[in-house]
This record gives sequence, C-alpha cells and structure tokens, in this order.
Amino acid sequence: MEHGILASAGAGVIGAGFYVPRRVITNADLEKTVDTTDEWIVQRTGIHERRVIEEGETTAGIAVAAARAALSHAGVDGSEVGLVIVATSTADYYSPPAASVVQHAIGASACAAFDIAAGCSGSLYAIVVADQFIRSGACGYALVVGAETLSRLVDWKDRRTCIVFGDGAGAVLLGRAPQGRGVISSYLRSDGEGAGLITIPGLSITDEDLERRGGEKKSTVWMEGGKVLKFASRAMVASIEAVLAKAGVGIDDVRLVIPHQANLRIIDNAARKLGLESGRVFVNIGKYGNTSAASVPIAIAEALAEGRIASGDYVVLTAFGAGLLYGASLMRWI
Repeated sequence: MEHGILASAGAGVIGAGFYVPRRVITNADLEKTVDTTDEWIVQRTGIHERRVIEEGETTAGIAVAAARAALSHAGVDGSEVGLVIVATSTADYYSPPAASVVQHAIGASACAAFDIAAGCSGSLYAIVVADQFIRSGACGYALVVGAETLSRLVDWKDRRTCIVFGDGAGAVLLGRAPQGRGVISSYLRSDGEGAGLITIPGLSITDEDLERRGGEKKSTVWMEGGKVLKFASRAMVASIEAVLAKAGVGIDDVRLVIPHQANLRIIDNAARKLGLESGRVFVNIGKYGNTSAASVPIAIAEALAEGRIASGDYVVLTAFGAGLLYGASLMRWI
C-alpha cells in the first residue's frame, strides 16, 4: 500500500468472527461448588452460563480461531493484513506478544503486531488505534482481536468473581471506509484513581492489594463489585453522550448500541438513562458471561450474523473496566 493514499479515510468493519470454547459451566454447576444459586446470579448479573477453555486451549490459540473467522467473513487473505492488535489481560506469555502468534498463523508476513492490555476496554481501545493507522495511510487492513482465558485466573471458590467471567475470543477486520462511513468519532478516558478496584497481580503487588487478598499474593482476579458497578453505569452513559455530541448525532439516530457485556444491570440502567429501548441494545451476557476484552468483538460478530446491523446504520461501541478505563466509538456502517 502506498502511504498517503486516502489518508483522510477512516476505518470500518468489513469482517467479524468469534470463537468460544465448547465447555459450558452453568449456574447450576456453580451451585455445587460455591454458596450461590441460579436465581441469585441471574438477578445480580444476568448471566446463566459461561464458556471455559479445555485442556490444551490457550489465549493465543482461541485468538487465532477468531481471527481466521473474521478474515473468512471479510473474504480477505491474511497476507493482506498490515496490522494485528490483540487485546488481552490473560496472555499466555509476558513475551512474546500474542499478536505475533496470530500474525504468523494468518500468514501476515509484512505486518506490525502488538498487544494492548487495557482490561475490558481493550478491544475498543484497539479499534480506535487501528482506525488511526488506517486513517494515516500506514496500512490498508487492520485486524483487532480480543481474547481472554480468565478461567485460569479466577478463584473458583470466590463467588464474587467466579460467577462473572468466561472465556472467548472475538475479532474484527477493519478496512478503509468511504467518506462519512466507518469510525465517525471516539472518546477514550481513564480514571486511574480507581485502578485498584479490579486487579490481577503480576510481578509485584501493592500492600493495599495484598491486604485485600488476606496477605496472600495470588494471581487471581479481585474486584470490588459495588464500586465498579456504580462507576460503569456513569461511564457508559457519559462516553456514549460524548461521542454522539462530537459527531452531532442524536441518540434517536443510533440503530444499535453494543456495550461491553459486564453486567446486565449496568446495561439496563444505562439504556434507561439514555432512553434506549431494549431492541436497540445488543446483549449476549446470559450465555457467555463477562469475556472482558473479547466481549465487544464477539457481540459485533453475533449482531452482524443476526442481521441487527445494516449498511448506513449508526452503531455505538462502548466499554469500561480495569484501569479504570472507559470510552465509546461511533461508527456508521459501511
């Protein structure tokens, strides 16, 4: 690709795909191992079941499966991809990045590749970054993959977290969009004051986080759910309002909102404040749980498969999570 050609043209989604493991853990299964009930879980989260990787499956492996599905949907060969970004908080290795594994597997030999560790907002952040690469003329096609295997980092005896998370991978292939289509406006923010509300320790741990974990350094997910829920409800509304205001588009013009699938109460509360009826908000949390960075691209792929998005539609992507990171992106579908 020649640099500078159509440099002002933004990026649009031209293909999407996903992969979820075959193994299903239902709420009834969890009732046997922790002090909880199906009714309690559904009322507080909207989750009925979640997928969990089987022996031999890896984050990079499921990322490759989702990437291939997106390329197939777009009808684009992997060799044409100029950028691969994998959004994940559960990489198999500190180094190399999962994106390098995906890049090699799809045959993108002349390709930039890197990971983004931005929690549940990772895929949204990656889509905005990919849009900038395409808009600048640095590449023609960019592949964004969100992949998580949080089951490896969940304390299955902690009912506050084990009921919430699931494994999976979603991918979108972005290409140049005609003027006025693709990514129209984006809004990304971080509230670092709340960084300690969702943690997974790595090479070190703060004294405060160690105390929360009973003095034991465990590389498991810890989350202060109540405070996160309040933050997320505000952040989702604020970010959607911000991207619409930047573009001069009204909420009534939006065909579909695709939110990060963290908690059904968060989604319902935000939709109510924005005046969105349920048919204009995509929800699949009931069958997958919170798949973190994978949730938005999985939802995009399913929404397309179900015919929920058509050419010319305004679609809002929004996400929030560890960091505390949050944001939204307004697209007009190609």
